[in-house]
Amino acid sequence: MASNAEAPEPWYLALLGFAEHFRTSSPPKIRLCVHCLQAVFQFKPPQRTEARTHLQLGSVLYHHTKNVELAKGHLEKAWYIAQQVPQFEDVKFEAASILSEIFCQQNLVDSAKPLLRKAIQISQQTPYWHCRLLFQLAQLHTLEKDLVSACDLLGVGAEYARVVGSEYTRALFTLSKGMLMLMERKLSEVHPLLTLCGTIVENWQGNPIQKESLRVFFLILQVTHYLDAGQVKSVKPCLKQLQQCIQTISTLHDDEILPNNPADLFHWLPKEHMCVLVYLVTVMHSMQAGYLEKAQKYTDKALMQLEKLKMLDSSPILSTFQVILLEHIIMCRLVTGHKATALQEISQVCQLCQQSPRLFTNHAAQLHTLLGLYCISVNCMDNAEAQFTTALQLTTHQELWTFIVTNLASVYIREGNRHQELYSLLERINPDHNFPVSSHCLRAAAFYIRGLLSFFQGRYNEAKRFLRETLKMSNAEDLNRLTACSLVLLGHIFYVLQNHRESNNMVVPAMQLASKIPDMSVQLWSSALLKDLNKALGNPMDAHEAAQMHQTFSQQLLQDHIAACSLPEHNLISWTDGPPPVEIQAQNGPTTSLAGLL
Repeated sequence: MASNAEAPEPWYLALLGFAEHFRTSSPPKIRLCVHCLQAVFQFKPPQRTEARTHLQLGSVLYHHTKNVELAKGHLEKAWYIAQQVPQFEDVKFEAASILSEIFCQQNLVDSAKPLLRKAIQISQQTPYWHCRLLFQLAQLHTLEKDLVSACDLLGVGAEYARVVGSEYTRALFTLSKGMLMLMERKLSEVHPLLTLCGTIVENWQGNPIQKESLRVFFLILQVTHYLDAGQVKSVKPCLKQLQQCIQTISTLHDDEILPNNPADLFHWLPKEHMCVLVYLVTVMHSMQAGYLEKAQKYTDKALMQLEKLKMLDSSPILSTFQVILLEHIIMCRLVTGHKATALQEISQVCQLCQQSPRLFTNHAAQLHTLLGLYCISVNCMDNAEAQFTTALQLTTHQELWTFIVTNLASVYIREGNRHQELYSLLERINPDHNFPVSSHCLRAAAFYIRGLLSFFQGRYNEAKRFLRETLKMSNAEDLNRLTACSLVLLGHIFYVLQNHRESNNMVVPAMQLASKIPDMSVQLWSSALLKDLNKALGNPMDAHEAAQMHQTFSQQLLQDHIAACSLPEHNLISWTDGPPPVEIQAQNGPTTSLAGLL
């Protein structure tokens, strides 16, 4: 039997050949494949063959059947036997890797961690597996929200990759660590790390596709860092570079040239996933900047690409991309006056979240926030308050928390009788003092909310100060929607103060900008003001034209309002607890005040 290690027995090769034939049949015949592999044990094979067969059985059962317990049993045997066989790294570490995946799926994280630690400890002479297992344990810590441990492991990985001469994988570890630091908001530590990443990426000479994919990873981090900080104008050069980079990648041929260094056998994302991700950050940028037609165009492209990919690929990251795209396009629809479509897309997000508990956990707060924004658009203020309150309980993300509080404050201002709650909220988002986040965009919005409150209280000079601050900030970073909202509100203040010329100077550009975005509610507001202004200024023709525009916008908004409130999905506004409802009951007609809407 000693010769078995060099030359496998014919019976073993025959069974293996049959097993592979059944596994790759169309459709696969998994039961027959498993029978062939189990038959190997009848021959009392040597340890190497026994361990490898247990690994193959475990892998086939895990990937192709629901019999996870049986898969786990085989993988445990493979891991145990392979540790006793010298030079048997591939079987040993693959068994450990799949086994810990199963433990994580079954929420047995405390069994997965020691297994991965042991495998990492004994794999230092096998660069590929050592790096892969470090990535796997770092990912496990990340899913548990233990970003400190994950960053430590990625740091260990980066140093190990440097020692074994793999600058490419060192860059992957370092970029991954940068990504987690951005998630942790460790901005002072992130800057030197990103600078180091830039140097490593530019200096690395290797496979062009690998080099460009590192550049995409690096630029994605830079772009999302800017967008998180609400710096829509400053991000443009990086975003342009990123878009050029992805075009370069799509022209390169994916030659299967295996790297000389086994530690280089990694890639960050498939080329097709990177394309969707670049569309996604472009949509995020267009949404923040207020180029909503552009956001719509790129969302359509990305969703079409995702549909194609999902036919061939069940990777969970694709559903995450889809949900984030829908979240952004829903906000665009609410601004452009397409509430019924927005509501159907909110329902679509609910369905995606029903299919994946993890997706729901990560996006529940955003989902309730979107429902809150929808409620504001159809004038259901009590429901809006309930949705935002639920969202606040579900999020620990500072930027999202600030965004929700800002919108909840606008609900209290409109209701006009919630002074105590309103002042307590405004204290927590004071743009002049200890603002909770570094986002330029959110701080500008906080000034606008203060201006809105001062306007409703008749404190016009104070309102003008706040709104000029918003204008200064929004002009600095091309935040078109905030600019349009601030201009029309300043125009309204000057109109109330009988300063018609100054009011006109504000409302006309507000109208032009709102048409460019297009922002339906600012267009409605501006056209109403223009009608009254032109009457006051003695321009009957212009007043008539503005009145007609106002009539058109009112009609469009009313029709959309009735359509949205008549949808069965409108009942989602009452859902504030637990996972999204599976069945949504139909209801009769709109339940909200149309007069209040206009």
